[in-house]
Amino acid sequence: MSVRVAIPDLVSPSYFPAIAAVELGFLPHATIELLYPVTKTYEQLREGQLDFVGGAAHAVLYAFKDWQGAKLLCALAQRMYWFLVVHKKFKPQRGELAVLKGLRIGAAPGPVDGLKQMLKRAGISGVQIGPVPGAVDEKASFGLMAARALAEGRIDGFWANGMAAELAVREGVGVVVLDARREGTPEVKGYTFPALVCTEKTIREQPQLALAAVRAISAAQKALKEDPARATAIGERLFPPAEAQLIAELIRRDAPYYQHGISRQTVESMNRFAQDLGLLSRSVSYDEVVWTPD
Repeated sequence: MSVRVAIPDLVSPSYFPAIAAVELGFLPHATIELLYPVTKTYEQLREGQLDFVGGAAHAVLYAFKDWQGAKLLCALAQRMYWFLVVHKKFKPQRGELAVLKGLRIGAAPGPVDGLKQMLKRAGISGVQIGPVPGAVDEKASFGLMAARALAEGRIDGFWANGMAAELAVREGVGVVVLDARREGTPEVKGYTFPALVCTEKTIREQPQLALAAVRAISAAQKALKEDPARATAIGERLFPPAEAQLIAELIRRDAPYYQHGISRQTVESMNRFAQDLGLLSRSVSYDEVVWTPD
C-alpha cells in the first residue's frame, strides 16, 4: 500500500521534516508530492485522495469546517514561519512594515491570512496583496516563483518561506523586513505553524499508520538536528541545483524549531487567529484539534 503525503511548497525548510521522513525511510511505502496551494491540498485530503498533508495548521479549516473530520497529528516545526521580503529599491528597513504602503506584495492562499492579520494589527493599510505571477499550477513551488517574480519586477515584495527569502537576499534583490518566526510579536508567532494532518477516518480505521507518521516526523526532525547536511542529498534528488545547495544551511537555522509536540497554548493562539479571520465559528477544545493517542 502506497502512502501519499503532500505538501504545498516543496522547497520550504518548514515542511522539510515531512520530506525527510519519506526520503530517509522513516515512513515506509510513502511518497512525497507537491500540491499547491495549501487550500487545495487540504481539499484533496478531505476527498480521500491523500493520506497526510504537511501544511499551515490553520488552513485545515478551509476544507474541514470547525475542525470536523480532520486532526493535527504533530508539528513539523514551531511558530508561524514566513518571511516578508521587499525589493531593495524601496530601501526597506528591518521591522518597518510601513514601507509596504502602496506596494504589490505576493502571497499564497492560506499564508496570506497571517500577513493580512499582522498588517491589520499594525494599522498598515493601502497594501496591494495578491497572487504571485506564475504560481498558478498545482505543481508550482511557490517560494521559487516568488523569488523569481521579485527579481523580474513583477511584484515589489513577497510573503513566503525561508528558501524564497534566502534566494532573494543572495541575489541582491530583496531585503528581509520581517522573519515572523523569530521577530514577530507573541501574537503573530502564534497565528499558525506547519503541521502534519490526516482525516479522522484515517485515525479511526488506521491508527497505527497515524502513529507511524508521527514517529516518522519525530525521527526525521532528530536526524536533521543531528546532521543538517543530510538534507543536501535529499535536495539534490528533489530540488533545482541552487536550492539543493542551500537547503542544509536553512535546515541548520530552523533546527531549534523542529519539535513535533503541539501545546495547548499553541492551539489556543491559532484558534483565536482563525476565529478573528472568520474561519472558525465556535470555540473548540484541544482534543477536537489534535490527536492524542491513548
